[in-house]
Amino acid sequence: MAAIDLIVLGMVKQTPLSAYDIQKLVEYRNISRWVKISTPSIYKKVIQLSEKGYLEGKLNGEKTIYSLTPNGEKEFEKLMLAISCEPIQFFLDFNAVIVNLQSLSKEKQTDCLNNIENNIKILKTYITENMNMKKDIDDIPKTGMAVLHQQLKLAEVIEEWIASLK
Repeated sequence: MAAIDLIVLGMVKQTPLSAYDIQKLVEYRNISRWVKISTPSIYKKVIQLSEKGYLEGKLNGEKTIYSLTPNGEKEFEKLMLAISCEPIQFFLDFNAVIVNLQSLSKEKQTDCLNNIENNIKILKTYITENMNMKKDIDDIPKTGMAVLHQQLKLAEVIEEWIASLK
């Protein structure tokens, strides 16, 4: 999966890291909320990228610390350009529910929309709290905050959309 490759290579490009440190950064930055990435996939990806020659691991105590190789740098740039040229796609799993709403009774349709609406409210609360917690921290990348703003806007639009369906 190119997005996971890009996330791992990008993190290691900034600073050499262990697989555990990469996983912790993914958690800290809440990347798994926006990109389908799991803890096991991070560890697998680090091994795969090492086997391809994009990462070089050096034992440091009990941890292996990975750094980007020259081939890894090229792959990182290639992925950045390739993914930035692709059409933007938003995959929202709940759309599978929306396209099948008409197959339910009106009561069950309302239940489904209420569930999605409640989950959007929870997501908005989480995003807002996250943004407020990070707004005064100097070392939070502007790009990270931009993703949070993007997700908040998307949640607001989905709220409006659900209201129009009700």
